[in-house]
Amino acid sequence: MTLGEKLSKLRKEYNYTQEQLADVLGVSRQAISKWESDIAYPETDKLIKMGKLFECTMDYLLNEDIAEKQSTGPFEKESFWNIFKQQFHERKSTKTVCGMPLYHIGKDAHGFFAIGMKARGVFSIGLMSRGIVSLGLLSMGVFSFGVLALGLICAGIFSLGLLAVGSVALGLFAAGAISIGVISFGALSVGCFSTGALAVGKYAAVGDHAYGMIAIGKSAAEGSVYSHIGDFAKADIPRAVAWLDAHVPAWLGWAKAIFKFFLW
Repeated sequence: MTLGEKLSKLRKEYNYTQEQLADVLGVSRQAISKWESDIAYPETDKLIKMGKLFECTMDYLLNEDIAEKQSTGPFEKESFWNIFKQQFHERKSTKTVCGMPLYHIGKDAHGFFAIGMKARGVFSIGLMSRGIVSLGLLSMGVFSFGVLALGLICAGIFSLGLLAVGSVALGLFAAGAISIGVISFGALSVGCFSTGALAVGKYAAVGDHAYGMIAIGKSAAEGSVYSHIGDFAKADIPRAVAWLDAHVPAWLGWAKAIFKFFLW
């Protein structure tokens, strides 16, 4: 096999287009085409770079008598990491959106659509991900989803945000198995206004077991101002509302209004 035939074969095995390989090597697509057609030959530094990229020896590339690829490391071809690298190589769009590549796939990706170990973009997916819409092991964004998610609206095993949903959720509005927030919903719920199986609220708590200034519980209720076990009676609502108006500070007026709506 000629050098050009080997380059064409390796490029296809590693799922590169001529344009993508040209971007990686810093040459034109026409140069790749000429190399594969044996019209021209790559410089030594390009051969070395392709040897590393395709994980083969220089002897394999340059010796036409060697038809089988010689790996640069023992058992590397069969390893999971080697297979992964073949499928997950760097790709970047030449088209841009707001100065960013339309898409970028790589170890450290930055693009409108970004996928990588570290990813930054409008839409990003990665082990560490940052973006308007972000998905990752560690995820940060306006809309964030991940094992550890931080954002305005987020969901994850551990979630921290304005609106947080997760196994453990902390936020202005929090919902989860364990939730902590100004307004909180969860199996274990702690907040200014909380509801759940075990609800602890600074101002109001509603749940199976409720503890707060105003406590409404099905099994147990302990309230410093008012407590009620069972269904909340309509006749008690005006009194509860009057206590809330007297004790809840003005900056929590919005949360108080939501809780009042829940009572009615």
